[in-house]
Amino acid sequence: MLARIVTLSASALAIIGTAANPANAQSHATPELVLTATNASPNTLLVYDPSGNLLQSIATHGHGGVSGNAGGIAKHRGQVAVVNFGSSDVSVFDLGTDGRRLHLQDLVPAVSNPVSVAFGYNHLYILSTTSVESHWVSPAGVDPQPDGTATLLHADGSAGQVGVVTGQLVITEKSNAIESVALTADGAVTGNANLVSDIPANVNTPLGLATRGNDAYVTIAHANEISLVRDDAVLTTTPSVTQHAPCWLALDGPFLFSANSPSLSVSRYAVYGQHIIQDAAVAATFEGDPTDIAYGAGRLGVIDSDGTNSHLSIFKVDEDGNLTLGDVVTFTGVVSTNGVVIITSDEGLAR
Repeated sequence: MLARIVTLSASALAIIGTAANPANAQSHATPELVLTATNASPNTLLVYDPSGNLLQSIATHGHGGVSGNAGGIAKHRGQVAVVNFGSSDVSVFDLGTDGRRLHLQDLVPAVSNPVSVAFGYNHLYILSTTSVESHWVSPAGVDPQPDGTATLLHADGSAGQVGVVTGQLVITEKSNAIESVALTADGAVTGNANLVSDIPANVNTPLGLATRGNDAYVTIAHANEISLVRDDAVLTTTPSVTQHAPCWLALDGPFLFSANSPSLSVSRYAVYGQHIIQDAAVAATFEGDPTDIAYGAGRLGVIDSDGTNSHLSIFKVDEDGNLTLGDVVTFTGVVSTNGVVIITSDEGLAR
């Protein structure tokens, strides 16, 4: 295992540049990138290669400060969105056609303080503390004016994450709501937020989610459970067994990975049909509480914080879902690092 330490004081952030050897030779045109954000004031997007080498440090021109959320960074077809909670806007970056460097493209105002973002149906969806909104996306950028908004059921500042399923959004509020919002045929938010049916009676703190097709896997963190939501209803719920408070999720193929904050671990589940089966209670452990997780191109990225420092752990994932730790980046003296996204090898060319 390699380990890298990054000291992110205000002065250091101003001088962080590209790595001396930014990428190894690749058999494809576009390298993979691992992204996170300092979540500080001012906020900064950090771009790494899969070996943990810093490639770019880019100002978002906004302010961080978000916590208790997932999906603070999202990607789609060469565009990357980053929440700026403290300045109530979202930074949108463009990945150049060479697939190697990101450039700030737009600064999109949000209705209220943003906590989570997602792309789908040629739209950027922004989940804020009180509402969710949709913005039209084109290769030229993101429309700063929303083409649809909906107020959350509780709108009490407890919003956790937004995800896109077939024809709608799925949203969590930690004050015990799993809700959906319909989308028009063009992908704009329409109508009101609605509570999904058959939420478990012991529901306690819905938090993170991962979506695919018509399915949304949702953590019910303080009940130590993961639920499958489909067509506005909870279909099945699975306990996390020995691991406490599954908070954040990443999904690929037959495997669902949950980051369990108080247990300082990641668990692996096999998912198919309506089944969620724990395959490995402890697939990896961490120095601090995991705060977000992402999968892409055979790699898993996990952000954690131990109360003094934050870490970005980058794992290789084999065909059986086994994790091999490749590198850990340490952000010395920074406890608020938020969000993680992996850019796959062909996304810079997918325009």
